Parts: sequence; C-alpha cells; structure tokens
Amino acid sequence: MTSTAPTALPASAETASRVMAVPPAPSADAAAYFAARLAFHTDVADVHTALAAGATDFVVVDSRSTASWDQGHVPGAVHLPTAQIPQLARQFLDPAVPVVVYCWGPGCDGATRAALALARLGYRVKEMLGGIEYWIREGYAVETADGTRQLPPDPLTAPVDADDCGC
Repeated sequence: MTSTAPTALPASAETASRVMAVPPAPSADAAAYFAARLAFHTDVADVHTALAAGATDFVVVDSRSTASWDQGHVPGAVHLPTAQIPQLARQFLDPAVPVVVYCWGPGCDGATRAALALARLGYRVKEMLGGIEYWIREGYAVETADGTRQLPPDPLTAPVDADDCGC
C-alpha cells in the first residue's frame, strides 16, 4: 500500500484566517520594508548593549521635560526637550553624529516629534522604541536627580535569567 503526504489546500476567502486574509508581501518587498524600519528605529536592548560596550557612533537624546529628566534618564544621554530642539540642537549635538532619541514610552509620540524636528534640521536620527519605560522595565540603570537607580527586569519584557533575549 502506498501513501502520499497530505497537501495543504489553498486557503479560500472563506477559510483564510484573519492573519492571512491579507496575504504576506512578496519577500523582496518585505526585506525592503524591514530594512527601512530598522533604519528608523532601534530598541532599548541594542542601545544599552552598545553604550555598555563604549559605542561612540551615536548620541542618545532624552526629549522629555526637565521634571521627567530628573525623575530618571538613560546614563550619558543629552537632555534636549522637543520644543527646544530648533533653538538648541546645534549647541548640544554634532550634525555628523547620528542621534537616538527617546521619550516616555510606546504610548507617547514625543520621541517621534523630536526625531522629526531633528531630521528637519539635517540630523540622521533613530527612535528608541519603548522609551524610558522599557529601558527601566528591562532592568537598566537610570540617572536621577538623587543618583543612580536600577530596578529588576520585568519578566514580561526581558529575560530575568539571561543577559539578552537571543533575538
């Protein structure tokens, strides 16, 4: 007796899942999209790893208010509130050095507004996804008006028993 392996039936409009109701883009289009996305964004883990290794090929900018900055910011970041970028960017930032900007977190467009303001001034800029919220939730230290503070990693956002998530 011979058997053949079952073959997958093409999904029809009636049987397609909501995930596949709009089919994936062709691989070349997907590669272009994801490469472009990475040109505009970075994440807190990559920024932390780079800073811990002594990277000098970018500068981190905190675009929040002074009260927010005092509450906690990425060590070594430059404080440049979004509203002051047009007047102060050239005073604090070298136009030849790419900028990584952050604000509060994923529910805030402040970093996006700051990135836009910097890009309009000619800076190469990336937005740090997750902002200071995910920096703290991943267990990284922050500088505050009262000194350095560090909380344990949130197990919903970072591995608690490893240095990185492996991605």
